[in-house]
Amino acid sequence: MSQGQWDRSRSAAGDRNPWLIATVVSIATFMLVLDTSIANVALRDIAGSLGSGLDEATWVITTYLVANVVIIPISGWLAGIVGRKRYYMLCVATFTVASFLCGLAWNLQSLLLFRILQGLSGGGMAPSEQAILADSFPPEKRSQAFALYGVAVIIAPTVGPTLGGFITDNFSWHWIFFINGPFGIISLSLTQWLLVEPDALKKERREKLRGGLRVDWIGMVLVVLWLGCQEIVLDRGQQDDWFSSGVILGFTAVAVLAFALFLPWELSRRDPIVDVRLVFSRQFGMSFVIMMSVGAVLFGSTQILPQLLQTSFDYTAYLSGLSMMPGGLGMLIMMPLAGAVAGWIQPKYLIATGMAVIAVAMWHMTNLAPDATFGFFAWARVFQMIGLPFLFIPINAVAYAGLRPEDTNQASALINMARNLGGSFGISLANTVIAQRSQFHQSRLVENVYPASQAYQHVSRQVTDYFLAQGMPRPQAQALATGWIGQAVGSQATLLAYIDVFWVSALFAATMVPLVLLLLRPTPVGRVASAH
Repeated sequence: MSQGQWDRSRSAAGDRNPWLIATVVSIATFMLVLDTSIANVALRDIAGSLGSGLDEATWVITTYLVANVVIIPISGWLAGIVGRKRYYMLCVATFTVASFLCGLAWNLQSLLLFRILQGLSGGGMAPSEQAILADSFPPEKRSQAFALYGVAVIIAPTVGPTLGGFITDNFSWHWIFFINGPFGIISLSLTQWLLVEPDALKKERREKLRGGLRVDWIGMVLVVLWLGCQEIVLDRGQQDDWFSSGVILGFTAVAVLAFALFLPWELSRRDPIVDVRLVFSRQFGMSFVIMMSVGAVLFGSTQILPQLLQTSFDYTAYLSGLSMMPGGLGMLIMMPLAGAVAGWIQPKYLIATGMAVIAVAMWHMTNLAPDATFGFFAWARVFQMIGLPFLFIPINAVAYAGLRPEDTNQASALINMARNLGGSFGISLANTVIAQRSQFHQSRLVENVYPASQAYQHVSRQVTDYFLAQGMPRPQAQALATGWIGQAVGSQATLLAYIDVFWVSALFAATMVPLVLLLLRPTPVGRVASAH
Protein backbone atom coordinates (compact mmCIF):
# COMPACT_ATOMS: atom_id res chain seq x y z
CA MET A 1 0.00 0.00 0.00
CA SER A 2 1.41 3.42 -0.94
CA GLN A 3 1.98 6.20 1.50
CA GLY A 4 -1.06 8.19 2.56
CA GLN A 5 -3.65 5.62 1.50
CA TRP A 6 -6.23 4.44 3.98
CA ASP A 7 -5.98 0.85 5.18
CA ARG A 8 -9.48 -0.26 6.27
CA SER A 9 -8.03 -3.30 8.04
CA ARG A 10 -6.51 -0.97 10.67
CA SER A 11 -9.87 0.48 11.72
CA ALA A 12 -10.78 0.13 15.42
CA ALA A 13 -14.47 0.18 14.49
CA GLY A 14 -14.58 -3.27 12.91
CA ASP A 15 -18.07 -3.72 11.48
CA ARG A 16 -19.50 -0.88 13.58
CA ASN A 17 -20.03 2.74 12.64
CA PRO A 18 -16.72 4.60 13.13
CA TRP A 19 -18.63 7.64 14.44
CA LEU A 20 -19.64 5.53 17.42
CA ILE A 21 -15.97 4.84 18.10
CA ALA A 22 -15.15 8.55 17.84
CA THR A 23 -17.80 9.25 20.47
CA VAL A 24 -16.48 6.53 22.78
CA VAL A 25 -12.86 7.74 22.76
CA SER A 26 -14.06 11.31 23.36
CA ILE A 27 -15.39 10.34 26.82
CA ALA A 28 -11.93 9.64 28.23
CA THR A 29 -10.63 12.76 26.50
CA PHE A 30 -13.25 14.81 28.31
CA MET A 31 -12.18 13.29 31.64
CA LEU A 32 -8.50 13.91 30.94
CA VAL A 33 -8.81 17.54 29.81
CA LEU A 34 -11.34 18.31 32.53
CA ASP A 35 -8.89 17.16 35.20
CA THR A 36 -6.07 19.22 33.70
CA SER A 37 -8.06 22.47 33.76
CA ILE A 38 -10.09 21.88 36.91
CA ALA A 39 -7.08 21.62 39.26
CA ASN A 40 -5.63 25.02 38.35
CA VAL A 41 -8.31 27.01 40.18
CA ALA A 42 -8.09 24.91 43.36
CA LEU A 43 -4.40 25.31 44.19
CA ARG A 44 -4.95 27.80 47.02
CA ASP A 45 -7.46 25.50 48.73
CA ILE A 46 -5.23 22.46 48.25
CA ALA A 47 -2.29 24.33 49.79
CA GLY A 48 -4.36 25.41 52.79
CA SER A 49 -5.90 22.00 53.34
CA LEU A 50 -2.60 20.11 53.20
CA GLY A 51 -0.64 22.65 55.24
CA SER A 52 1.73 23.71 52.47
CA GLY A 53 2.62 26.99 50.78
CA LEU A 54 1.25 28.01 47.39
CA ASP A 55 4.70 27.57 45.82
CA GLU A 56 4.78 23.98 47.05
CA ALA A 57 1.21 23.40 45.87
CA THR A 58 2.17 24.35 42.31
CA TRP A 59 4.02 21.03 42.19
CA VAL A 60 0.54 19.50 41.94
CA ILE A 61 0.52 20.91 38.40
CA THR A 62 4.25 20.49 37.72
CA THR A 63 4.49 16.80 38.63
CA TYR A 64 1.49 15.99 36.46
CA LEU A 65 2.94 17.88 33.48
CA VAL A 66 6.38 16.30 33.86
CA ALA A 67 4.94 12.77 34.00
CA ASN A 68 2.58 13.58 31.15
CA VAL A 69 5.22 15.01 28.85
CA VAL A 70 7.78 12.20 29.36
CA ILE A 71 5.31 9.42 28.52
CA ILE A 72 3.76 11.00 25.43
CA PRO A 73 6.68 10.49 22.99
CA ILE A 74 7.04 6.80 23.89
CA SER A 75 3.29 6.13 24.01
CA GLY A 76 3.25 5.22 20.31
CA TRP A 77 5.90 2.56 20.88
CA LEU A 78 4.11 1.27 23.98
CA ALA A 79 0.80 1.00 22.11
CA GLY A 80 2.53 -1.03 19.42
CA ILE A 81 4.10 -3.41 21.94
CA VAL A 82 1.23 -3.82 24.39
CA GLY A 83 -1.56 -3.59 21.81
CA ARG A 84 -3.39 -0.33 21.16
CA LYS A 85 -6.74 -1.24 22.71
CA ARG A 86 -5.12 -2.92 25.70
CA TYR A 87 -2.74 0.00 26.25
CA TYR A 88 -5.55 2.54 25.92
CA MET A 89 -7.75 0.73 28.45
CA LEU A 90 -4.79 0.37 30.82
CA CYS A 91 -4.24 4.14 30.64
CA VAL A 92 -7.92 4.91 31.29
CA ALA A 93 -8.13 2.46 34.20
CA THR A 94 -4.93 3.73 35.80
CA PHE A 95 -5.99 7.35 35.39
CA THR A 96 -9.35 6.63 37.02
CA VAL A 97 -7.77 4.86 40.00
CA ALA A 98 -5.12 7.56 40.36
CA SER A 99 -7.84 10.24 40.37
CA PHE A 100 -9.61 8.47 43.23
CA LEU A 101 -6.33 8.22 45.15
CA CYS A 102 -5.68 11.95 44.57
CA GLY A 103 -9.03 12.68 46.22
CA LEU A 104 -7.97 10.56 49.21
CA ALA A 105 -4.51 12.15 49.51
CA TRP A 106 -3.59 12.77 53.17
CA ASN A 107 -0.64 15.10 52.60
CA LEU A 108 1.11 16.93 49.77
CA GLN A 109 3.65 14.15 49.19
CA SER A 110 0.96 11.51 48.64
CA LEU A 111 -0.96 13.86 46.33
CA LEU A 112 2.17 14.47 44.24
CA LEU A 113 2.79 10.72 43.95
CA PHE A 114 -0.74 10.08 42.73
CA ARG A 115 -0.54 13.05 40.33
CA ILE A 116 2.57 11.49 38.78
CA LEU A 117 0.59 8.28 38.27
CA GLN A 118 -2.19 10.36 36.71
CA GLY A 119 0.26 12.07 34.37
CA LEU A 120 1.86 8.83 33.21
CA SER A 121 -1.49 7.26 32.41
CA GLY A 122 -3.07 10.41 30.99
CA GLY A 123 -0.14 11.00 28.64
CA GLY A 124 -0.85 7.79 26.77
CA MET A 125 -4.56 8.40 26.25
CA ALA A 126 -4.66 11.25 23.73
CA PRO A 127 -2.08 9.78 21.27
CA SER A 128 -3.92 6.44 21.32
CA GLU A 129 -7.27 8.14 20.71
CA GLN A 130 -5.99 10.19 17.80
CA ALA A 131 -4.32 7.16 16.26
CA ILE A 132 -7.63 5.28 16.56
CA LEU A 133 -9.43 8.11 14.76
CA ALA A 134 -6.81 8.40 12.02
CA ASP A 135 -6.97 4.65 11.34
CA SER A 136 -10.77 4.35 11.60
CA PHE A 137 -11.67 7.12 9.14
CA PRO A 138 -10.68 7.59 5.50
CA PRO A 139 -8.77 10.84 4.72
CA GLU A 140 -11.87 12.60 3.38
CA LYS A 141 -13.67 12.16 6.72
CA ARG A 142 -10.82 12.70 9.17
CA SER A 143 -11.48 16.41 9.53
CA GLN A 144 -15.06 15.80 10.64
CA ALA A 145 -13.88 13.02 12.99
CA PHE A 146 -11.32 15.29 14.61
CA ALA A 147 -14.03 17.95 14.86
CA LEU A 148 -16.23 15.59 16.88
CA TYR A 149 -13.25 14.60 19.02
CA GLY A 150 -12.45 18.29 19.41
CA VAL A 151 -15.86 18.94 20.92
CA ALA A 152 -14.78 17.02 24.04
CA VAL A 153 -11.46 18.88 24.06
CA ILE A 154 -13.42 22.16 24.01
CA ILE A 155 -16.20 21.39 26.46
CA ALA A 156 -13.85 20.11 29.17
CA PRO A 157 -11.65 23.23 29.52
CA THR A 158 -14.79 25.34 29.08
CA VAL A 159 -16.59 23.88 32.07
CA GLY A 160 -13.43 22.81 33.93
CA PRO A 161 -12.46 26.14 35.56
CA THR A 162 -16.11 26.98 36.25
CA LEU A 163 -16.89 23.56 37.70
CA GLY A 164 -13.61 23.49 39.61
CA GLY A 165 -14.28 26.92 41.05
CA PHE A 166 -17.83 25.96 42.04
CA ILE A 167 -16.72 22.72 43.72
CA THR A 168 -13.82 24.44 45.47
CA ASP A 169 -15.90 27.36 46.72
CA ASN A 170 -18.90 25.28 47.83
CA PHE A 171 -17.64 21.77 48.65
CA SER A 172 -14.11 20.39 48.85
CA TRP A 173 -11.17 20.23 46.47
CA HIS A 174 -11.19 16.41 46.91
CA TRP A 175 -14.25 16.23 44.66
CA ILE A 176 -12.43 17.71 41.66
CA PHE A 177 -10.68 14.32 41.49
CA PHE A 178 -13.55 12.08 42.59
CA ILE A 179 -15.75 13.24 39.66
CA ASN A 180 -13.41 11.44 37.24
CA GLY A 181 -14.66 8.07 38.52
CA PRO A 182 -17.96 7.85 36.58
CA PHE A 183 -16.33 8.99 33.34
CA GLY A 184 -13.57 6.39 33.68
CA ILE A 185 -16.00 3.55 34.36
CA ILE A 186 -18.23 4.49 31.41
CA SER A 187 -15.23 4.86 29.10
CA LEU A 188 -13.78 1.46 30.06
CA SER A 189 -17.12 -0.31 29.64
CA LEU A 190 -17.83 1.12 26.20
CA THR A 191 -14.26 0.64 25.00
CA GLN A 192 -14.28 -3.04 25.96
CA TRP A 193 -17.65 -3.51 24.29
CA LEU A 194 -17.28 -1.52 21.08
CA LEU A 195 -13.60 -1.12 20.13
CA VAL A 196 -11.72 -3.87 18.34
CA GLU A 197 -8.03 -4.54 18.01
CA PRO A 198 -7.54 -4.67 14.21
CA ASP A 199 -5.90 -7.75 12.72
CA ALA A 200 -3.32 -5.54 10.98
CA LEU A 201 -2.14 -4.17 14.34
CA LYS A 202 -2.05 -7.66 15.85
CA LYS A 203 0.17 -8.79 12.98
CA GLU A 204 2.51 -5.79 13.44
CA ARG A 205 2.73 -6.55 17.15
CA ARG A 206 3.64 -10.19 16.52
CA GLU A 207 6.34 -9.11 14.09
CA LYS A 208 7.79 -6.68 16.64
CA LEU A 209 7.86 -9.36 19.32
CA ARG A 210 9.19 -12.10 17.05
CA GLY A 211 12.67 -13.05 18.17
CA GLY A 212 12.24 -11.28 21.50
CA LEU A 213 11.33 -7.79 22.54
CA ARG A 214 13.97 -5.23 21.56
CA VAL A 215 13.68 -2.21 23.84
CA ASP A 216 15.55 0.99 23.10
CA TRP A 217 16.42 1.50 26.76
CA ILE A 218 19.00 4.20 26.07
CA GLY A 219 16.54 6.17 23.95
CA MET A 220 13.88 5.83 26.64
CA VAL A 221 16.22 7.08 29.39
CA LEU A 222 17.40 9.99 27.23
CA VAL A 223 13.90 11.17 26.32
CA VAL A 224 12.75 10.95 29.96
CA LEU A 225 15.79 12.92 31.15
CA TRP A 226 15.46 15.51 28.40
CA LEU A 227 11.75 16.22 28.69
CA GLY A 228 11.50 15.72 32.45
CA CYS A 229 14.38 18.07 33.29
CA GLN A 230 13.24 20.57 30.67
CA GLU A 231 9.72 20.64 32.13
CA ILE A 232 11.07 21.28 35.62
CA VAL A 233 13.26 24.12 34.32
CA LEU A 234 10.38 25.76 32.47
CA ASP A 235 7.91 25.36 35.31
CA ARG A 236 10.18 26.34 38.21
CA GLY A 237 12.64 28.66 36.48
CA GLN A 238 10.96 31.96 37.25
CA GLN A 239 10.18 31.04 40.87
CA ASP A 240 13.80 29.99 41.46
CA ASP A 241 15.27 33.03 39.64
CA TRP A 242 16.39 31.01 36.62
CA PHE A 243 20.13 30.47 36.21
CA SER A 244 21.09 32.10 39.47
CA SER A 245 19.78 28.85 40.98
CA GLY A 246 22.16 25.91 41.06
CA VAL A 247 19.20 23.52 40.85
CA ILE A 248 17.92 25.12 37.65
CA LEU A 249 21.42 25.14 36.18
CA GLY A 250 21.80 21.44 36.96
CA PHE A 251 18.48 20.44 35.40
CA THR A 252 19.26 22.60 32.35
CA ALA A 253 22.63 20.93 31.84
CA VAL A 254 21.08 17.46 32.07
CA ALA A 255 18.28 18.43 29.64
CA VAL A 256 20.71 19.88 27.06
CA LEU A 257 23.07 16.91 27.28
CA ALA A 258 20.23 14.38 27.07
CA PHE A 259 18.76 16.09 23.99
CA ALA A 260 22.19 16.32 22.32
CA LEU A 261 22.59 12.56 22.76
CA PHE A 262 18.95 11.63 22.12
CA LEU A 263 18.68 13.00 18.58
CA PRO A 264 21.61 11.19 16.91
CA TRP A 265 20.91 8.04 18.91
CA GLU A 266 17.29 7.76 17.74
CA LEU A 267 18.21 8.61 14.14
CA SER A 268 20.67 5.71 14.10
CA ARG A 269 18.28 3.06 15.52
CA ARG A 270 16.37 0.58 13.36
CA ASP A 271 13.63 0.36 16.04
CA PRO A 272 13.72 3.74 17.81
CA ILE A 273 11.52 4.39 20.82
CA VAL A 274 10.64 7.75 19.18
CA ASP A 275 10.70 7.98 15.40
CA VAL A 276 12.17 11.48 15.13
CA ARG A 277 12.63 11.00 11.38
CA LEU A 278 9.00 12.05 11.00
CA VAL A 279 9.82 15.50 12.35
CA PHE A 280 12.41 15.97 9.61
CA SER A 281 9.86 15.47 6.84
CA ARG A 282 8.57 18.81 5.57
CA GLN A 283 4.87 18.11 5.91
CA PHE A 284 4.86 16.51 9.33
CA GLY A 285 7.72 18.69 10.59
CA MET A 286 5.84 21.88 9.77
CA SER A 287 2.73 20.48 11.45
CA PHE A 288 4.86 19.73 14.53
CA VAL A 289 6.20 23.30 14.68
CA ILE A 290 2.78 24.87 14.17
CA MET A 291 1.21 22.67 16.83
CA MET A 292 3.94 23.78 19.24
CA SER A 293 3.07 27.40 18.43
CA VAL A 294 -0.65 26.81 18.98
CA GLY A 295 0.09 25.11 22.31
CA ALA A 296 2.28 28.03 23.40
CA VAL A 297 -0.41 30.66 22.75
CA LEU A 298 -3.36 28.55 23.96
CA PHE A 299 -1.84 27.16 27.16
CA GLY A 300 -0.12 30.44 28.00
CA SER A 301 -3.31 32.50 27.75
CA THR A 302 -5.43 29.85 29.51
CA GLN A 303 -2.98 29.79 32.43
CA ILE A 304 -2.65 33.54 32.98
CA LEU A 305 -6.25 34.68 32.49
CA PRO A 306 -7.66 33.12 35.70
CA GLN A 307 -4.49 34.26 37.43
CA LEU A 308 -5.08 37.83 36.20
CA LEU A 309 -8.72 37.81 37.23
CA GLN A 310 -8.11 36.41 40.72
CA THR A 311 -5.11 38.61 41.58
CA SER A 312 -5.78 41.96 39.86
CA PHE A 313 -9.58 41.97 39.74
CA ASP A 314 -10.44 40.01 42.91
CA TYR A 315 -12.58 37.43 41.10
CA THR A 316 -13.40 34.22 42.93
CA ALA A 317 -12.28 30.89 41.45
CA TYR A 318 -15.84 30.26 40.28
CA LEU A 319 -16.27 33.69 38.67
CA SER A 320 -12.90 33.55 36.90
CA GLY A 321 -13.85 30.16 35.47
CA LEU A 322 -17.26 31.47 34.46
CA SER A 323 -15.68 34.30 32.46
CA MET A 324 -13.91 31.72 30.29
CA MET A 325 -17.04 29.70 29.50
CA PRO A 326 -18.36 31.90 26.62
CA GLY A 327 -15.09 31.32 24.77
CA GLY A 328 -15.61 27.58 24.90
CA LEU A 329 -19.18 27.95 23.70
CA GLY A 330 -18.00 30.08 20.78
CA MET A 331 -15.42 27.46 19.87
CA LEU A 332 -18.05 24.74 20.17
CA ILE A 333 -20.23 26.55 17.64
CA MET A 334 -17.31 27.02 15.22
CA MET A 335 -16.04 23.43 15.43
CA PRO A 336 -18.64 21.85 13.08
CA LEU A 337 -18.10 24.68 10.61
CA ALA A 338 -14.35 24.17 10.65
CA GLY A 339 -14.82 20.43 10.17
CA ALA A 340 -17.11 21.01 7.19
CA VAL A 341 -14.97 23.57 5.35
CA ALA A 342 -11.80 21.56 5.98
CA GLY A 343 -12.86 19.26 3.14
CA TRP A 344 -13.07 22.15 0.67
CA ILE A 345 -10.30 24.59 1.59
CA GLN A 346 -6.58 23.86 1.67
CA PRO A 347 -5.53 23.23 5.30
CA LYS A 348 -2.70 25.75 5.22
CA TYR A 349 -5.13 28.56 4.44
CA LEU A 350 -7.40 27.52 7.30
CA ILE A 351 -4.43 27.34 9.67
CA ALA A 352 -3.18 30.77 8.54
CA THR A 353 -6.66 32.18 9.09
CA GLY A 354 -6.84 30.67 12.56
CA MET A 355 -3.43 32.11 13.48
CA ALA A 356 -4.47 35.54 12.20
CA VAL A 357 -7.63 35.42 14.33
CA ILE A 358 -5.54 34.51 17.39
CA ALA A 359 -3.17 37.41 16.66
CA VAL A 360 -6.06 39.89 16.42
CA ALA A 361 -7.64 38.50 19.59
CA MET A 362 -4.41 38.90 21.55
CA TRP A 363 -4.00 42.42 20.20
CA HIS A 364 -7.54 43.17 21.40
CA MET A 365 -6.49 42.10 24.92
CA THR A 366 -3.87 44.87 24.97
CA ASN A 367 -6.80 47.25 25.52
CA LEU A 368 -7.06 45.88 29.06
CA ALA A 369 -7.91 48.60 31.60
CA PRO A 370 -8.12 48.68 35.43
CA ASP A 371 -11.91 49.03 35.21
CA ALA A 372 -12.38 46.17 32.71
CA THR A 373 -15.74 44.47 33.14
CA PHE A 374 -16.75 40.82 33.20
CA GLY A 375 -18.12 41.33 29.69
CA PHE A 376 -14.74 42.49 28.41
CA PHE A 377 -13.03 39.31 29.59
CA ALA A 378 -15.85 37.06 28.38
CA TRP A 379 -15.85 38.52 24.86
CA ALA A 380 -12.06 38.62 24.73
CA ARG A 381 -12.05 34.89 25.46
CA VAL A 382 -14.61 34.35 22.69
CA PHE A 383 -12.34 36.17 20.21
CA GLN A 384 -9.41 34.00 21.25
CA MET A 385 -11.24 30.68 20.99
CA ILE A 386 -13.19 30.99 17.74
CA GLY A 387 -9.98 30.69 15.73
CA LEU A 388 -8.83 27.45 17.37
CA PRO A 389 -11.06 25.02 15.40
CA PHE A 390 -9.39 26.32 12.23
CA LEU A 391 -6.06 25.32 13.75
CA PHE A 392 -6.52 21.97 15.50
CA ILE A 393 -8.63 20.24 12.85
CA PRO A 394 -6.51 21.06 9.76
CA ILE A 395 -3.23 20.58 11.64
CA ASN A 396 -4.24 17.07 12.64
CA ALA A 397 -5.54 16.36 9.15
CA VAL A 398 -2.44 17.62 7.36
CA ALA A 399 -0.03 15.95 9.82
CA TYR A 400 -1.19 12.46 8.78
CA ALA A 401 -1.26 13.23 5.05
CA GLY A 402 1.32 11.13 3.23
CA LEU A 403 2.30 9.01 6.23
CA ARG A 404 2.49 5.23 6.08
CA PRO A 405 -0.34 3.56 8.02
CA GLU A 406 2.15 1.96 10.43
CA ASP A 407 3.44 5.43 11.38
CA THR A 408 0.08 6.50 12.84
CA ASN A 409 0.89 5.68 16.48
CA GLN A 410 4.23 7.48 16.40
CA ALA A 411 2.75 10.50 14.59
CA SER A 412 -0.05 10.84 17.14
CA ALA A 413 2.45 10.73 19.99
CA LEU A 414 4.67 13.37 18.39
CA ILE A 415 1.78 15.75 17.61
CA ASN A 416 0.61 15.58 21.22
CA MET A 417 4.19 16.03 22.38
CA ALA A 418 4.41 19.18 20.24
CA ARG A 419 1.27 20.65 21.81
CA ASN A 420 2.48 19.97 25.36
CA LEU A 421 6.00 21.21 24.65
CA GLY A 422 4.62 24.42 23.20
CA GLY A 423 2.31 24.79 26.17
CA SER A 424 5.21 24.45 28.60
CA PHE A 425 7.22 27.11 26.75
CA GLY A 426 4.17 29.39 26.52
CA ILE A 427 3.32 29.19 30.22
CA SER A 428 6.95 29.67 31.26
CA LEU A 429 7.40 32.65 28.93
CA ALA A 430 4.14 34.27 30.07
CA ASN A 431 5.02 33.99 33.77
CA THR A 432 8.57 35.24 33.15
CA VAL A 433 7.33 38.27 31.19
CA ILE A 434 4.80 39.08 33.94
CA ALA A 435 7.42 38.89 36.70
CA GLN A 436 10.16 40.81 34.91
CA ARG A 437 7.99 43.43 33.25
CA SER A 438 6.14 44.07 36.53
CA GLN A 439 9.47 45.05 38.06
CA PHE A 440 10.30 47.19 35.04
CA HIS A 441 6.98 49.05 35.02
CA GLN A 442 7.04 49.54 38.78
CA SER A 443 10.48 51.14 38.61
CA ARG A 444 9.26 53.49 35.84
CA LEU A 445 6.05 54.38 37.69
CA VAL A 446 7.85 55.00 40.97
CA GLU A 447 9.99 57.63 39.23
CA ASN A 448 6.85 59.79 39.02
CA VAL A 449 5.71 59.11 42.59
CA TYR A 450 7.59 61.42 44.96
CA PRO A 451 6.42 63.77 47.74
CA ALA A 452 7.18 66.95 45.77
CA SER A 453 4.94 65.88 42.89
CA GLN A 454 1.66 67.83 42.74
CA ALA A 455 -0.16 64.72 41.47
CA TYR A 456 1.18 62.70 44.40
CA GLN A 457 0.18 65.34 46.91
CA HIS A 458 -3.31 65.61 45.39
CA VAL A 459 -3.94 61.86 45.53
CA SER A 460 -2.39 61.61 48.99
CA ARG A 461 -4.74 64.30 50.33
CA GLN A 462 -7.79 62.61 48.79
CA VAL A 463 -6.95 59.20 50.20
CA THR A 464 -6.01 60.64 53.60
CA ASP A 465 -9.34 62.49 53.75
CA TYR A 466 -11.11 59.23 52.98
CA PHE A 467 -9.46 57.42 55.89
CA LEU A 468 -10.06 60.43 58.17
CA ALA A 469 -13.74 60.20 57.29
CA GLN A 470 -13.65 56.61 58.55
CA GLY A 471 -12.71 57.94 61.99
CA MET A 472 -8.98 57.20 61.90
CA PRO A 473 -6.41 59.55 63.49
CA ARG A 474 -4.40 61.64 61.02
CA PRO A 475 -1.02 59.84 61.44
CA GLN A 476 -2.66 56.49 60.77
CA ALA A 477 -4.69 57.90 57.87
CA GLN A 478 -1.53 59.34 56.28
CA ALA A 479 0.32 56.04 56.68
CA LEU A 480 -2.57 54.12 55.13
CA ALA A 481 -2.73 56.61 52.25
CA THR A 482 0.98 56.09 51.54
CA GLY A 483 0.46 52.31 51.57
CA TRP A 484 -2.57 52.59 49.31
CA ILE A 485 -0.60 54.61 46.76
CA GLY A 486 2.19 52.03 46.80
CA GLN A 487 -0.32 49.24 46.30
CA ALA A 488 -1.95 51.13 43.43
CA VAL A 489 1.44 51.54 41.74
CA GLY A 490 2.12 47.82 42.10
CA SER A 491 -1.29 46.89 40.69
CA GLN A 492 -0.80 49.19 37.72
CA ALA A 493 2.65 47.73 37.05
CA THR A 494 1.23 44.19 37.14
CA LEU A 495 -1.57 45.14 34.75
CA LEU A 496 0.94 46.63 32.30
CA ALA A 497 2.98 43.42 32.51
CA TYR A 498 -0.06 41.33 31.52
CA ILE A 499 -0.61 43.68 28.58
CA ASP A 500 3.01 43.03 27.54
CA VAL A 501 2.25 39.28 27.53
CA PHE A 502 -0.69 39.88 25.21
CA TRP A 503 1.53 41.98 22.91
CA VAL A 504 4.14 39.20 22.74
CA SER A 505 1.43 36.60 22.02
CA ALA A 506 -0.09 38.76 19.27
CA LEU A 507 3.27 39.33 17.56
CA PHE A 508 4.18 35.65 17.83
CA ALA A 509 0.88 34.49 16.31
CA ALA A 510 1.18 37.06 13.50
CA THR A 511 4.73 35.88 12.74
CA MET A 512 3.48 32.31 12.38
CA VAL A 513 1.04 33.21 9.57
CA PRO A 514 3.65 33.37 6.74
CA LEU A 515 5.39 30.28 8.13
CA VAL A 516 2.14 28.34 7.91
CA LEU A 517 1.89 29.10 4.20
CA LEU A 518 5.10 27.10 3.66
CA LEU A 519 3.17 23.89 4.37
CA LEU A 520 3.12 21.44 1.52
CA ARG A 521 -0.18 21.36 -0.30
CA PRO A 522 -1.73 17.94 0.40
CA THR A 523 -3.69 16.00 -2.20
CA PRO A 524 -7.21 17.48 -2.37
CA VAL A 525 -9.78 15.46 -0.46
CA GLY A 526 -11.86 14.71 -3.50
CA ARG A 527 -8.87 13.31 -5.31
CA VAL A 528 -7.94 11.11 -2.37
CA ALA A 529 -11.45 9.81 -2.14
CA SER A 530 -11.61 8.99 -5.81
CA ALA A 531 -8.39 7.04 -5.59
CA HIS A 532 -10.06 4.29 -3.54
